[in-house]
Amino acid sequence: MVVISDESRKAPARTSVAEALGLAVLFLLSVVAASVVPHEHRFSLRWSAVLLAGIGCSALVRRRSHPIGVLAVALGCGVSFLVLGFRESPLVLGPVLLSVYTVALLTDRRTTWISASASAAILVGAAILCAPRSWLNPDNVALLAWTALPAAVGDGLRSRRAYVAAVEERAVHAERTREQEAQQRVAAERVRIARELHDIVAHHIALINAQAGVAAHLAKRQPEQLLTALEDIRDTSRSALDELRVTVGLLRQSGDPVAPRTPAPGLADVPVLLASFARAGLAVDHTRHGTAAPLTPAVDLTAYRIVQEALTNVRKHAGADHARLILHHHPERLTITVEDDGGTARNNPPPAGTGHGLIGMRERVATVGGRLHAGPRPGGGFSVTADLPLRPGRLVGETPRRDGHDDSRTACR
Repeated sequence: MVVISDESRKAPARTSVAEALGLAVLFLLSVVAASVVPHEHRFSLRWSAVLLAGIGCSALVRRRSHPIGVLAVALGCGVSFLVLGFRESPLVLGPVLLSVYTVALLTDRRTTWISASASAAILVGAAILCAPRSWLNPDNVALLAWTALPAAVGDGLRSRRAYVAAVEERAVHAERTREQEAQQRVAAERVRIARELHDIVAHHIALINAQAGVAAHLAKRQPEQLLTALEDIRDTSRSALDELRVTVGLLRQSGDPVAPRTPAPGLADVPVLLASFARAGLAVDHTRHGTAAPLTPAVDLTAYRIVQEALTNVRKHAGADHARLILHHHPERLTITVEDDGGTARNNPPPAGTGHGLIGMRERVATVGGRLHAGPRPGGGFSVTADLPLRPGRLVGETPRRDGHDDSRTACR
């Protein structure tokens, strides 16, 4: 089966002039080579050579769309050249050689070598039939070599193009599936943690709830047994806390630091954070707009972590030495923007990241009902923008209902 690549249908218009000039040069070389009289050092134009060269070179215009058919036409002209005695120069077979090269470039390896072998056999057979006593002539061996050369070159170039296309396709596929695989790993980790906590919390909380109901009953009917019920609740809650501590310890990696005892950081700690980046070589322009409103601890911690992770990505992945931090305080939300103009250290490219930073920021913003947008800037560099509600649970841009009910819990679910 002959396989023809799509290159035969992608001949751009801008190459038509260069292609026409090349075919014209090939036509002139074929006519000149056929018009030189050997051993007499004179030039004699032969109209049969002009006709055959014109037919062969004209057929080459369609060689990309019909490589096998063009090869058959060029081969017929080549055999006619040999029958008429034009065999003193390989240039007279130029259309045949270019057709063999095109077949090798646009088809598969099996078709290439079958076509090249058949062409060489036909040309050598025609030369021997025209001169039966010249079958040991070195020109016949040269004819075989001249036919095999374009086949080898075209086959090698086609193989290299196929290899490069395969590498590019794998790179595009890896880039397309990297974020999806990262999200799947995050989801799998979340399921694992949820399973561990469910086995502990569901049992102990249900038991504590039952014991609290018993205690409430005893407080009315048998007050003397209330102390025993409260002690059972205390022991059950203590057991739950111990198991939770063990589970969290198992989830923590061996190299992770112990849980901090200091208060969680917030926007008030941003100046200290920026100073640490300045000592690391990243200068950050800090700009505030609007009047700052009190934030809940969850939103305050999320805002700090977004600033920290975004600036870390600028320093680690962009290789930049300058960034901008913009905090825009709106009446109902806080907008955080971290942007850079791209890397400047060309001789020291930044190390490749794992791709989890943006996914982690989106997860953290989503937990408080916010939205995050990250992507390249039109003028170069990268930008991260996070919209956080002042109160976690309400989606950014959501308006409260007039009946006083809050649907934020349903929306976040």
